[in-house]
Amino acid sequence: MNKMLTVARWEFLEKVRSKAFIISLIIMPLIMVIFGVLPGLLMSKEEDRTLTLGIIDESGKLFSEVEQRITEKYKLDSKYDFPMYKVIDLTAMVGTEDKHEKANALMKSKSLEGYFTIPASVFDSGKVEYRAKNVGNFRVQERFSRTIEEIIVEQRLTARGLNAKLVRQLMMNVNVRSIKVSEKGGEQESNFLETFFSSYVVLMMLMFLVMTSGQLLIRSVVEEKQNRVIEVLLSSCTSRDLMAGKILGLSGLGLVQMGVWGLGILAFISRSQGFHIDLDVLLLSVVYFALGYLMYAGIFVAAGAPVTTEQEAQQITTYVSLTLVFPIVLAMPAMQNPDSMLIRVLSFFPLMTPAFMVLRMPIQMPASWEIAATIALLVVCAAGMMWVAGKIFRIAILVYGKRPSVGELWKWVREA
Repeated sequence: MNKMLTVARWEFLEKVRSKAFIISLIIMPLIMVIFGVLPGLLMSKEEDRTLTLGIIDESGKLFSEVEQRITEKYKLDSKYDFPMYKVIDLTAMVGTEDKHEKANALMKSKSLEGYFTIPASVFDSGKVEYRAKNVGNFRVQERFSRTIEEIIVEQRLTARGLNAKLVRQLMMNVNVRSIKVSEKGGEQESNFLETFFSSYVVLMMLMFLVMTSGQLLIRSVVEEKQNRVIEVLLSSCTSRDLMAGKILGLSGLGLVQMGVWGLGILAFISRSQGFHIDLDVLLLSVVYFALGYLMYAGIFVAAGAPVTTEQEAQQITTYVSLTLVFPIVLAMPAMQNPDSMLIRVLSFFPLMTPAFMVLRMPIQMPASWEIAATIALLVVCAAGMMWVAGKIFRIAILVYGKRPSVGELWKWVREA
């Protein structure tokens, strides 16, 4: 035990004093904010200049209404009443022949950002065309299409004898306020940003911790093998003491990282009235976090002990870390439907269990049996990986040259 703690203390102090670790304490939260929050802020950011958009109204019944409603509803700055969109009538300007060529020429000269073509059959077909150099601005298309749709519906109903003003009142938009109901029946006002933050950021923290700690663990072993220091260490302690000490020391390093980042998150939450994290979710997240980290640490030790070069170590780290990227790709579908069969099945795949459970809990707490079963699964897998890692580590740390095959690794596990 004393030798194991000595190794752990040395690994911890050696890494915690390094400039790379100190810099990572600052850079990693910034990366998490950039990847987690910045995209949403950029998507919600409105235009900072007036966009000029044209309409070719072949029906002759929609342009004036569309222009009036778009100009009145969307403003750059409510204080100065600047319109967000300037809508111009291209119907007479481009004529009837080669109308798209003439309108495209206006776009080429940068007189237009884009234009809508409303065919005469729009009341029957409901189809409108939008042409622009940048068709990725979905906000423009959504706002104009919704306005055109509202006007068409109103005119259809008016043609059947209904009052236009009454129709507009009946079609008034409805704003929905989100209130989350807990399993105990409590109610808490929530929103997408809060749910996204509490789920996605914790997932990103787990990924970065596994990537950085796993990389440090493998590189530490590779460096000692290359310098032949490992032989000196094994003359003073057993392979089990050395492996356990390395995992324990780097786990402490990870706890320091999580502590600093966690204090930063709590400071942010305490200053923001819109965010709220349940204590049950927080405690369970810590459990999944710890068990997941131990399981991945065992995987890194088992996969990294046989390697002898930095290039091989980098490849191993990348391959193992990819299993944590997959839940991030499925983060949005998981948030929209956390109880779908696919997400529930993936939650029982050990390599993805910590990520998916941490992702699901703030959105909708899984059933008690799922929580108990996944925790038990992680306990078994973490213990099993530590046992396998110990078997492989015992022999692999003194193996140089050719990398052992999978068959040889299996033989070490069975016979060591």
